[in-house]
Amino acid sequence: MTSFRLSAIRGPALVLAFCCVVACSEADRPVQIAGQVFGTTWSLTYLGAPVDVTSVDVQDSVETAFNIVNESMNHYDTSSLISTFNAQAVDTPMEVDWDFAYVLSAALALGEVTDGAYDVTVSPLSDLWGFGPGGPKRFPVEADIAAVLGRVGSNHLAWQPETRLLSKTMPGVALDFSSLAKGYAVDLAADALDELGVAHYMLEIGGEVRVRGQSPRGDAWRIAIERPEPGARGGVQAALVLEDTGVATSGDYRNFFEHEGDRYSHLIDPRTGYPVRHDVVSVTVVHGSAMMADAWATALTVMGSAEAMAMAEARGLAVYVITQVGDRTESVASRAMKPLLLDDRQ
Repeated sequence: MTSFRLSAIRGPALVLAFCCVVACSEADRPVQIAGQVFGTTWSLTYLGAPVDVTSVDVQDSVETAFNIVNESMNHYDTSSLISTFNAQAVDTPMEVDWDFAYVLSAALALGEVTDGAYDVTVSPLSDLWGFGPGGPKRFPVEADIAAVLGRVGSNHLAWQPETRLLSKTMPGVALDFSSLAKGYAVDLAADALDELGVAHYMLEIGGEVRVRGQSPRGDAWRIAIERPEPGARGGVQAALVLEDTGVATSGDYRNFFEHEGDRYSHLIDPRTGYPVRHDVVSVTVVHGSAMMADAWATALTVMGSAEAMAMAEARGLAVYVITQVGDRTESVASRAMKPLLLDDRQ
């Protein structure tokens, strides 16, 4: 399977997944499969599969799902559907596949809810700052930022969801599904596992996670949120206890560059054209869909802690925010997140 990088793979293994295997019977012993995809690693731990379902069947189903996303949403591959659209001439409709349409519609809806803090047309800005496929990371001049910012915005798309026809209304408009595609691949592969009848699993791609059923211990899955430490793998900041849901983390503490003593994150605010510069270092979101957990985590990170927590409480989102002011690191959890924290259950 051809692998690719997504710019939303933000460097850190933002969510660490773990399970304890104890005294399982032979029939209930967990199976572990791992590999590389999208420029990062993926792993699956499962048990409770039907007797006629082999590990080869499981791996084939999961990788088939990954290939669907790869061919549709890989903007690093010039032959992918999203790359074809990005190179498309103005006012030239093209029909996109069902998966592309689903992801795009979800992204546009989230952009409206967040008043533009989330925008999948941010790709030209990411490229300008050197965080796209071409690199290198650099500080652009203000005039270039203003010019590129004019090409960002979902209002530059002509989208007909009923016919799945998509076009752009001005030159230079480009899509980037990095903040959804990895999570969508997890969701799609999880659907495949459900169809196979796998009762219990934890599937993870580069930190985006979906869990089903119970862990090999016979209780809920436990997922660790990494303590943000620039340039290094951090320890455990907090632990979540989850069943039948998705989880993702967005952070700016590994993928960045420095310019004249200031640090500039890969997370670009599509409203200003500049990398975000505020107190948030990571946001973890628990959601039924790993895709939406991924997208919400990105959007809330762009917003900053106060706006992010207000949005989380207003919409009942399970959100855990880590902030840093100077040398002081703090965390806050939304009301919906608190029951999922391991310490709150003890």
